[in-house]
Amino acid sequence: MEVNLISTFAEFKELKNIDRATMMSVLEDIFRTQLARMYGDADNFDIIINIDKGDFEIWRNRTVVETVEDPNKEISLEEVQKIDDSYEIGEEYPEEVSLASFGRRGILNLRQNLSSRITDIEKANLYNKYREKVGDILVGEVYQAWKKEVLVMDEDGNELVLPKSEQIPSDFFRKGDTVKAVIISAELKNNNPIITLSRTSNLFLERLFEQEVPEIFDGLITIKKVVRMPGERAKVAVESYDERIDPVGACVGVKGSRIHGIVRELRGENIDIINWTSNTQLLVQRALSPAKISSIQIDEEHKSIHIDLESSELALAIGKNGSNILLAEQLSGYKIDVYRLGGEAMEDEEDVMLDDFADEIDQWIIDALKKIGCDTAKSVLALPTDEIMQRADLEEETVLDVQRILRAEFENN
Repeated sequence: MEVNLISTFAEFKELKNIDRATMMSVLEDIFRTQLARMYGDADNFDIIINIDKGDFEIWRNRTVVETVEDPNKEISLEEVQKIDDSYEIGEEYPEEVSLASFGRRGILNLRQNLSSRITDIEKANLYNKYREKVGDILVGEVYQAWKKEVLVMDEDGNELVLPKSEQIPSDFFRKGDTVKAVIISAELKNNNPIITLSRTSNLFLERLFEQEVPEIFDGLITIKKVVRMPGERAKVAVESYDERIDPVGACVGVKGSRIHGIVRELRGENIDIINWTSNTQLLVQRALSPAKISSIQIDEEHKSIHIDLESSELALAIGKNGSNILLAEQLSGYKIDVYRLGGEAMEDEEDVMLDDFADEIDQWIIDALKKIGCDTAKSVLALPTDEIMQRADLEEETVLDVQRILRAEFENN
């Protein structure tokens, strides 16, 4: 038991994230608490901790008296003179207390208390360390990969969590893989620190740009806003405080040298760099690029925008799975409705206007489809089911029924 206690003490001594004063205080408190249990009072004990050697000494000081009333704090002259006849009444007699005198149970209590305090200090240090690092990039090693989360170890062997919800959809990790993520939270749950990482946070993309683009790190270029569909598409609005610096060009780098590294880290996420402007109309035009807008009307009261496009520009404006227009909405803060230029004008003679299906499809469904820029049969059939559901706010059964009706029109012809 004595050996086990000394090994625990040595473990405590090796902790790097605890200052010397705290170590001394904690160790003394643990011994003094145990001494108080054994002797009733520990005020007359000197506890000497040798941090460097990893050992300690305990001395009990008792006053030499003629008649003993408190055996813990007093010792009789007769007893002292059997050991050392130089002592007189009223003097302090120091006596070393051996660890063996604590007994098996006492040593076990010391070890358990010391281990508990070590654990508490490690938890507190981990929480305090990462509470100050929220928002920073971390590079760690995958320790365990489970279905709902990945356990990541930092350079000090601390366990951090990367939940499935914070992973890019195409992320796949194995034990031993290196993973880069941003620290999004440090919480204490039942006195246990939970450090959560994210690769889907907008902040992760922002920090990657700070690492790759010196002008952003130095403050010459500011990231005004970041919006993402993780793993699919992102838009980053930037602004330069120096007229000589092109913010978009600086972020992309020569032949895409800066942006390529970020895209690889994000599993091929398509990143659009946009010059920031406080002019909403111009911002939306830039956000919907590469689509060319024919006309735009802004409704400030309802925070909505009506956009007319040529038929050939419609798919570009909406983007794959509606990503382009959804991100443009998030970037601008406005609801965007796109329409084919000229209302009922048709460039494809083989296409059919949705209004021609009014006897088979409810008008409110047709109106909902028109609001997302689908005013012909082929424009609806060109979009995936889940995209139509999301953009037009329709049930899957409704969309599938509409697609069946429209598809039948071309099959019959």
